[in-house]
Amino acid sequence: MEARIETLTEKKLIGQHIEMSFIENKTFQLWSNFMPKRKQIKNTINENLYSLEVFSHGHFDNFDPGKTFQKWAAVEVGNYDEVPLEMETLIIPDGLYAVFIHYGPASEGHKTYHTIFAEWLPNSKYTVDDRPHFAVMDHKYKKEDPESEEEIWIPIKNRD
Repeated sequence: MEARIETLTEKKLIGQHIEMSFIENKTFQLWSNFMPKRKQIKNTINENLYSLEVFSHGHFDNFDPGKTFQKWAAVEVGNYDEVPLEMETLIIPDGLYAVFIHYGPASEGHKTYHTIFAEWLPNSKYTVDDRPHFAVMDHKYKKEDPESEEEIWIPIKNRD
């Protein structure tokens, strides 16, 4: 699997989040609540959707699939001048990311993540950094379509 290494510049997002774990996955519930309300968000930069995970410090040190984290559904905005009711703000700070493309149905995304964390990352010169992980879903994203594509952004830093 190939990675594109990018330095991200800060992004401002508006969306909603839910506490969940990998065992108790509430992604569908989150997006079902967010999508009907997303048009209330003005000043969006583009049509891209952001699916983010905000993990606690050291979340991956002793991985536990029952440990909770924040899962976000969001869009990128130019500013926070208007934040609709029931929406929240989140900043993705500047930093280094490994970017991967997941090809195929969204339900098979776990295979791409497994390859990233079990194969690519251990064989790279990087380790996971404590910044949000996210997927960008643009016009190529088609949910369960075998032709679907989404970008997966993993925060990285050089190994010590």
